[in-house]
Amino acid sequence: MIVRKRAGPVAVASGNGSRAVEVAVAKMTGGSLPVDAAVAGVNLVEDDPNDTSVGYGGLPNADGVVELDSCVMDGPTHLAGAVAALRNIKNPSQVALKVMRRTDHVLLVGEGALRFARAHGFKEEDLLTERARKRWLRWQERLSEHDDWIEPGGNALPKKKAAGAKPDKDRKEERDPGTIHLSALDASGRLGACTTTSGLSFKIPGRVGDSPLIGCGLYVDNDIGSAGATGRGEAAILANGSHGVVENMRRGMGPEEACLEVLRRVDHYTRIQRLLDDKGRPAFQLTFYAVNKNGDYGAASIYPSRFVVCTGDGARKKRTRPLYESR
Repeated sequence: MIVRKRAGPVAVASGNGSRAVEVAVAKMTGGSLPVDAAVAGVNLVEDDPNDTSVGYGGLPNADGVVELDSCVMDGPTHLAGAVAALRNIKNPSQVALKVMRRTDHVLLVGEGALRFARAHGFKEEDLLTERARKRWLRWQERLSEHDDWIEPGGNALPKKKAAGAKPDKDRKEERDPGTIHLSALDASGRLGACTTTSGLSFKIPGRVGDSPLIGCGLYVDNDIGSAGATGRGEAAILANGSHGVVENMRRGMGPEEACLEVLRRVDHYTRIQRLLDDKGRPAFQLTFYAVNKNGDYGAASIYPSRFVVCTGDGARKKRTRPLYESR
């Protein structure tokens, strides 16, 4: 879906980012760099206790502790910053921005990330809301059938991909992958992006998904475009997905087709039986979002989904291009 040529700021985000893209466009219109505008936008979601996939109110790990991941990338400088398994800090995207601007590193994790956040004045607070705690307790009551430990032989290949077994039930409503990604382009052609998440709900403590990994949860090349991901993080990592989307755009693909081509690769390499549905297709959702240097944008997902875009005239929800039209 090629929809426009650059005339002003544009922001593209996952479906939970309607207000975030509006904030990002307003910030860029006021002169903010796209990476700062992206962080300002996603902060709305990180601060929202009703969004159980990001920041405050995010669903916890298997021990009942909220661990947050985030990364940012700035097109003009080609610098990035990220934090993973960060506890007690509501806005990991802001800490990732500090990592990018105040260190010679890209990624800080765990206790080191927390100490870095403390040093820069971030306030520690309890991120586990009552709503999230109740969800965690309900999940605990259903163990161990629905955890992330794989029994011997559980990672076996099926005899035929088309004859895949039914997937784990816990990959559905009880296990939120969550996340918000936002890519931003200003009127000068500068790009920036942010991805932030509380990660897979009830994950093994210390698990890190794609969201804080440059090239996986997002990637920005100021000469080409920006891309990011939400959904099953392990699949985005194994495909180095967001970098792949940008490289597809470098080869001349439009944003939507660039996203879809990476999903075709994910589909091809999803071979473990427990990750396949009864039709041999991926039993999980994964979505990529992209905007190129011209301001053309698009998104694609394994199964139908929605994304949002704002080009200065308000946020609009749009349908992603699905690899498969129905589950």
